[in-house]
Amino acid sequence: MNFIIYDIGLLLIFAIFVSVFLYTRKANLKKEGLLLLYKATWGIKFIEKAAKKYEKLWKTLAYVIIAMGYVLMALMIYMFIRVLMIYILNPEIVRAIKIPPLMPLIPYLPSVFKLDFLPPFYFIYWIIIIAIIAIPHELAHGIYAAYNKIKIKKTGFGFFPFFLPIFLAAFVEPDEKDMEKKSKFAQMSILAAGTFANVLTAIFFFGILWLFFSTAFAASGVTFDSYSYSLVATSAITMIDNIAINNPTYNETLSLLDEEITDIKIGDKNYLISRSLFENQRSVEAFKEGNLLLYDDAPAIKNKLVGAITEIDGVKITSKEILIEELSKKAPGDSVNIKTYTGENQEYDIVLVEDQENSKRAILGIGFINKQSNGLMGKLVNTFTVFREDNVYYKPKFMFSEFIYNLLWWIILISISVALVNMLPIGIFDGGRFFFLTIAAITRSEKIAKKAFMGLTYLFLILLALIMFFWAISFL
Repeated sequence: MNFIIYDIGLLLIFAIFVSVFLYTRKANLKKEGLLLLYKATWGIKFIEKAAKKYEKLWKTLAYVIIAMGYVLMALMIYMFIRVLMIYILNPEIVRAIKIPPLMPLIPYLPSVFKLDFLPPFYFIYWIIIIAIIAIPHELAHGIYAAYNKIKIKKTGFGFFPFFLPIFLAAFVEPDEKDMEKKSKFAQMSILAAGTFANVLTAIFFFGILWLFFSTAFAASGVTFDSYSYSLVATSAITMIDNIAINNPTYNETLSLLDEEITDIKIGDKNYLISRSLFENQRSVEAFKEGNLLLYDDAPAIKNKLVGAITEIDGVKITSKEILIEELSKKAPGDSVNIKTYTGENQEYDIVLVEDQENSKRAILGIGFINKQSNGLMGKLVNTFTVFREDNVYYKPKFMFSEFIYNLLWWIILISISVALVNMLPIGIFDGGRFFFLTIAAITRSEKIAKKAFMGLTYLFLILLALIMFFWAISFL
């Protein structure tokens, strides 16, 4: 039976449990804004004890925490601007992503929006991650509040009343009046402590992920990104599907293409193209300049080779280097037995052909794309996947290897996301108050700080509305 059936069953059980739990403890519930808060005193003694026992550690870490707060705020502003530019200037990317920019991460979201580049996000993932992320975040706030001699009034959980069983969060409630009396440094350390805890959580689980991956997966094949292709001048096409043609227009070319693969001739060289590949190139700059990507006339595409290549003539393929080495031993005209994995084992007997640029070299006709991303976020992505080699298929060693790996991956991603978003300098996040205190410290005027805080909050809200607007019109 599909795991999602059990997962939905767990969701229903959890919904019933939460509903009964809150109903039987109505005296502890309080409505605040959009949230329904369940207030208790859980963990207060632990928070106060930890704050007192490790005072020297908290004092030293306060400087690191505040510095980290500024780094995360700067990074979040940079990312926000980059996202805004993408939504304004690249509607084709927005259409491909599909998901609304303000959509919260809820169970099954990748499946609902068919986001194939993300792993499944089950309810059980969601409830575990809420606990792992929210509890350390709020404990850190509480510890720094207690360290600064601020009374902790209550702890508890928050719910959206219209979606009672689904959305929840943890909270620690310090005495606001006590907090306002403290120095700006103390307040800023309290505000940024939660995001610092999320960063530590991400680092810790990254170590767990790396260790788990090395023990639960084994390199077992090589995946290719595409069939090999060449960039040619559209005007050079002399024949399409055995029909002679001279300097064809877009519509003329499209009318001659099959749904799957069509032969194209340029001089004495043969190429192949699919209708979808041709259509997808219309908005590409190279196409507008009169060029076209065509598949090379090679065995891989002709034999519809798919999946991770696991063996060539009985030799196990576990890296691109081994794949290249085995193919380099072959000559044009050699027949090779290739095994692949696509969820099930496949087998092909393929005759290699000569490279059109080098007649002594045999080619299979597959291609690899350099996936090293540029820019700050690209470097972060590369860092968090450093233990995986590009284009290598890793076979799970155990039944639940992929399930656990995806859970750990989501924990890291969401921990970083929460840390970043929480430092956005607008009113509803810790970053808003953090920004206010920064301006107040610089100008020594709370009046100026309040105006700057309100102005920046409204600016970001306007920009968020602008992002939503461009997301909506991208589908028109």
